[in-house]
Amino acid sequence: MSSRLLPTARAASTRPSWHRPVLQYVAAGLIAATLVAYATGGLSRRAAQEEAVLDAKATTDLLARSVIQPALPRGLVGGNQGARDRFDRISQSRVMGGPVMRVKLWDVEGTVLYSDVPQLIGRDFELGGDELAVLEMGGTEAERSDLSKDENVFDRPLGDVVEVYTQVRSPEGDPLLFEVYFSAADVTSRADEVFGAFRPISVGGLLLFLGMSVPLVWLLARRLDTAATEREGLLLAAVEASDVERRRVARDLHDGVVQDLAGTAFALAASSRSTSEPDLSHRLETLAGRVRQSLRTLRSLLVEIYPPDLHTAGLAAALDDLVAPASTAGVRVELDVIDTQHIPEEVVSLLWRTAQEAIRNALRHGRPQHLQVCVRQQGVPSGTVVLEVVDDGAGFDPDQPVPAQHFGLRSLRDLVRVVGGRLHVHSVPGEGTRLTLEVSLP
Repeated sequence: MSSRLLPTARAASTRPSWHRPVLQYVAAGLIAATLVAYATGGLSRRAAQEEAVLDAKATTDLLARSVIQPALPRGLVGGNQGARDRFDRISQSRVMGGPVMRVKLWDVEGTVLYSDVPQLIGRDFELGGDELAVLEMGGTEAERSDLSKDENVFDRPLGDVVEVYTQVRSPEGDPLLFEVYFSAADVTSRADEVFGAFRPISVGGLLLFLGMSVPLVWLLARRLDTAATEREGLLLAAVEASDVERRRVARDLHDGVVQDLAGTAFALAASSRSTSEPDLSHRLETLAGRVRQSLRTLRSLLVEIYPPDLHTAGLAAALDDLVAPASTAGVRVELDVIDTQHIPEEVVSLLWRTAQEAIRNALRHGRPQHLQVCVRQQGVPSGTVVLEVVDDGAGFDPDQPVPAQHFGLRSLRDLVRVVGGRLHVHSVPGEGTRLTLEVSLP
């Protein structure tokens, strides 16, 4: 049987390219790399933006400590015009320009002591909680602003900005709030520069890992395919060896014991007719009948051990011989089998082997009163051939482990899997068993 199943097994082993583990791994790896790159990109961009804001805060803090606070003249807090002019010259030459777009200096009352926009100087605005906290406790804070506050009436042409403010002290010792505006676009550009340094590391690292792991996955897949091929070969070789041994036993029995029993039955029948003693003739005829019965039983066993040429005799005839012992034992048998001449030989052999195992188990373990065997085809001219063996015997619990002695069903499942078929066993204790085999036709 293995030689018949081997082409189908090889066909089943030829998987479509998208079913190959290496391609599946590469596809999954690329998807994972894309998702990770997207996720890490978002995190990296957020980190880059935070880094850019920290850079703006550091710049503001440096300007406040090294330029603004040392240059604050006395009298600026009191509104002295000369002090304001001197501070304006320093601010315009050493602070304004580059990334700095606006400079403001506030006192604790919310009065603008200085701004590069003269119209703001001397005006009072309400300071927010963060600004008051910086004035009181020190430190440096930053926030993105859309310039919608009243104090920003002259700043709105600048667009979105990042406001950074920190504490400085006047020569008189008063705490002042030094505020600088940076362009939000410049901060974003700086964030993009930082993010650009992360991108090759994250994405490149993932692609490098994928490239290094693909050969290993390919090697493992080759080994698994080789192991699967060897396992299929061993299974088919075992089935072939079993078939060879079945043929040998069947041939030896047919050429030896069956012929001897047939000769003995004929001799006893001839002797019963040739004797003149009625009692002896009756006993010889009885013995001849028993030998003929034993001969029929033995021939049924020969059919079970090894089937006839299924394409010559036909699957229906072989199955009829197979269920003959059940009919003799009083089991009501229903047999409905289609013509299998157009079905490939390996599929017919699998149908026979499956029916043989199912009928044997039903008669041996189920003790049914009714046995039904049906072979039909779904779809013409190709499609699926279906075998159903149904009995009303004792049944069993499919969830329980299969006993070790029930090797036939386990071996049958392996054979069906090799040829790409589907085997279903439905059983309920006390309600019988239904075995269904489905095999797709080429």
